[in-house]
Amino acid sequence: MADSAPTLAAAAQTGAASDPKARRNRLLTLLGGGVAAGVVVYGLYWLLVASHYVSTDNAYVGADTAQVTPLVGGPVAKVLVAETQTVKAGQPLVVLDDSDARIAVAEAQADLGRAERRVKGYFASDSALAGQVEARDADIARADANIVAAQADLERARTDLTRRQNLAASGAVSGDELTTAQNRFSTAQAALTAARAAKVQAVANRGAAVGSREVNTVLIAGTPAEQNPEVAAARARLDAAQLALSRTVIRAPIDGVVSKKSVQVGQQVQVGAPLMAVVPTSDAYVDANFKEVQLKKVAIGQSVTLTSDLYGGGVKFHGVVKGLSGGTGSAFSLIPAQNASGNWIKVVQRLPVRIQLDPKELQQHPLRVGLSMKASIDVAKAG
Repeated sequence: MADSAPTLAAAAQTGAASDPKARRNRLLTLLGGGVAAGVVVYGLYWLLVASHYVSTDNAYVGADTAQVTPLVGGPVAKVLVAETQTVKAGQPLVVLDDSDARIAVAEAQADLGRAERRVKGYFASDSALAGQVEARDADIARADANIVAAQADLERARTDLTRRQNLAASGAVSGDELTTAQNRFSTAQAALTAARAAKVQAVANRGAAVGSREVNTVLIAGTPAEQNPEVAAARARLDAAQLALSRTVIRAPIDGVVSKKSVQVGQQVQVGAPLMAVVPTSDAYVDANFKEVQLKKVAIGQSVTLTSDLYGGGVKFHGVVKGLSGGTGSAFSLIPAQNASGNWIKVVQRLPVRIQLDPKELQQHPLRVGLSMKASIDVAKAG
């Protein structure tokens, strides 16, 4: 019994020493198993889920902002909107003083009236000029008749003169009679010359009348009075004046929110000067800057899930990849990197990816330009 007591004590001490070691081994075994299980689970998760997505929080809301600029210059009479105000396309934003434009419209209307009356005069003159041509034809016919009569008178005077000259040798005709016959012959010659000159003048007058009518015909030929080039040009000037008058009211080009307003009443604005910007809230997009190593499987048309810091993770936005930029941000920077200088350090580049958002979701949860977003692209499916 005395020998068994030390033996039991030694066994107890040995069991007590081995128990913590066994416990530690069991814990290490369990820990190793848990780590291995975790690695397996993560591997399965990555293989089945995570490898199908690429994500980034380097994404920002953008929109095609419309700049509001005047198309005519002048003093500002009214400013009808304020900063951050929501406007609709076509809504008046700024009104310029239109006094000069109204005067220009009145002058153009008067010019159009004068042109219409002038062209109507061309049509009325055509009949008058046609009558003048007919009158000149009558003058030529009358001149021809006068020439025939003058030729007959000349022949009669020549015959009478010849007879008296033959009788004068025998003394049967007095000298006075011979002189009278000679005078009649000379008068008949002069009358024929005058008749022929009158015909030349009549022909010239007819040519002038025909030319005047042809000029007038050119002015009216081919088009009615309301489509005459002179009337059309005057009407175009009136349209231009009316357009300039309508442009004194500057309207919103798109639906959106007024931003960067820099116009005040009384300000003299020039053509093309920026007055404000209208930022669309229902047609926004996201530019997500993905690392170059993430873009291998990214394609146009793939679905994207996004969240905004504005609304938090509870609001999901959905979109599609619209396109990939033609270059990285550093390539288009003001001073591009010169990697050939020798001091080269490799930096992972990012490429902007344009994501088109769902318009219905934007109407429910409007976004503003420049807000931060998180984007995740499903690369498992082709675009």
